Amino acid sequence: MEAPRTGGGRRGARRGGRSHGRLYWTLADCWNVVRRGLTHYKRQPISILWQLGFPILSVLLYGYVFGNAIQVPGGGDYKEFLMPGMFVMTMALGFVTTATVVVYDSSKGVIDRFRSMPMAPSAVVAGRGGTDLIVACAELGIMMVTAYGMGWRPDGGIGFVQAFGLLLWLRFALIWVGIWLGLVVPSPEQAGGLFAVVFPVTMVSSIYVSPQLMPDWLGQVALWNPISSTASAARELFGAPGVTGNSWVERHALLMAGVWPLILTVVFLPLAVRRFKRLSR
Repeated sequence: MEAPRTGGGRRGARRGGRSHGRLYWTLADCWNVVRRGLTHYKRQPISILWQLGFPILSVLLYGYVFGNAIQVPGGGDYKEFLMPGMFVMTMALGFVTTATVVVYDSSKGVIDRFRSMPMAPSAVVAGRGGTDLIVACAELGIMMVTAYGMGWRPDGGIGFVQAFGLLLWLRFALIWVGIWLGLVVPSPEQAGGLFAVVFPVTMVSSIYVSPQLMPDWLGQVALWNPISSTASAARELFGAPGVTGNSWVERHALLMAGVWPLILTVVFLPLAVRRFKRLSR
């Protein structure tokens, strides 16, 4: 019979030494999960090479294939219009990778081992999110260097920093969607199928073309797509040609680029933590 774990294990060892608050140990647990995620990439470099190489291929293919084929309403270079949208696309598609990693860990029993340890449940979820956010920073950096080599010239200064922050803010919010889906989807194969769902969402947006070039009803759907607000705000902050129009959501793109991810975080972060707590042993 398994002995009860009250006062034993790592928590018991903690009580025997210097006393720390619950927040301290939650942060320590979170950092250990982040280290585990980064160590995985270090030991399996092929996975990180693919994850970081895909953005480069996307920028090159879309930039050169569509570079001279699409007109930007109001004039302007299409590559300047496209690049901020490509950054948003990478941040949006990243949640599928998050979901795939989580469901893989769950299918291999890693999640169960975490749950059997005396550690904060929120630390497991937050640690996965921290790992993905670090990788997202690397993805954005690589994409921007690639885009710069193709001739993309953003405005510098505080606008550049704000745009970078908004892109990471979107990725941060979608991390919790990915973690929740990873805890719900039963197999890694089905998690990979999420691309078939998210790809139309990225297409019906202002990532690739202006909604003004779409049919009226589809253009309205694209305008109110949350990732369209981030794309429009990033174009404005980077100094690129953007979506021009008089609708409320277009005129308040910066505001909505902050509000949409906040709504997603408020909804899916608690759902992810709750789902983790309710997993069967």
